[in-house]
Amino acid sequence: MSSVTFETARAALADVVAIPVTPFAEDGSVDQEAHRALLRRLLEGGVRILTPNGNTGEFYALTPEERRLVTELTVEEAGDRAAILVGVGHDVPTAVASARHARELGARMVMVHQPVHPYVSQAGWVDYHRAIAAAVPELGVVPYIRNAQLSGFRLAELADDCPNVIGVKYAVPDAARFAAFARDAGLDRFVWVAGLAEPYAPSYFSAGATGFTSGLVNVAPSVSLNMIEALRSGDYPAAMKVWEQIRRFEELRAAHGSANNVTVVKEALASLGLCRRDVRPPSRTLPEDERAEVAAIAAGWSI
Repeated sequence: MSSVTFETARAALADVVAIPVTPFAEDGSVDQEAHRALLRRLLEGGVRILTPNGNTGEFYALTPEERRLVTELTVEEAGDRAAILVGVGHDVPTAVASARHARELGARMVMVHQPVHPYVSQAGWVDYHRAIAAAVPELGVVPYIRNAQLSGFRLAELADDCPNVIGVKYAVPDAARFAAFARDAGLDRFVWVAGLAEPYAPSYFSAGATGFTSGLVNVAPSVSLNMIEALRSGDYPAAMKVWEQIRRFEELRAAHGSANNVTVVKEALASLGLCRRDVRPPSRTLPEDERAEVAAIAAGWSI
């Protein structure tokens, strides 16, 4: 991929990076029709970048075949209406195979999930990402960083070897750490995406982020787009008005160590008649008594 095309990819990341849910049918399989309808709703709502196989898409609960299917459906449905940032991960050969599959379909970027192995050294983190990025030099690569121990200098080291590492999804819940990490890595060298969605977007934008990920956007695209418009224009009071609007929904998602992160989004979609509420283990559907609150929030947004 030429530097010109990387510029296109970089520009695409500076936006609401939508993480679509993966709806399931009654028999437990991926509901392809519901999936396409949800993707169309995002695109028609103004979303311009989609991440198939993100955490809100239940990446770790999908089989390899299902992950390929979700990527194919997303690329097909988006056409030239949106950039595609395909989530890849697991062991290196699996991640590389997924990245090459994304490339064959015409996707221009991959997001590399934080390695879940319990023993991750900083040098090993660089080796893992280098192996994936080097296998697909034409694709823009976006590491998903959740490790508070990782130093910004390690990211710079990775990018010295792999110039296709163009952006970062930073998801450590610490705005001061993010500000330091970005400056150690090179603030202007990467596109910084606030990886903890709308609740952290204002503080991370103030420190240099230009995009944020969103699961909430599945439910109410206009709400997420209102926040990024406010942040782009530097109108933090307006951004915080949106923050107040989404606060309770995001608190429900974050409760108990984010136990219901995906569940709450699917519950809201189910309340609007857009897909089934089913999630896969280790997630669990919401108990009856909590469903009404989620439905009320979703109904309020759709007015």
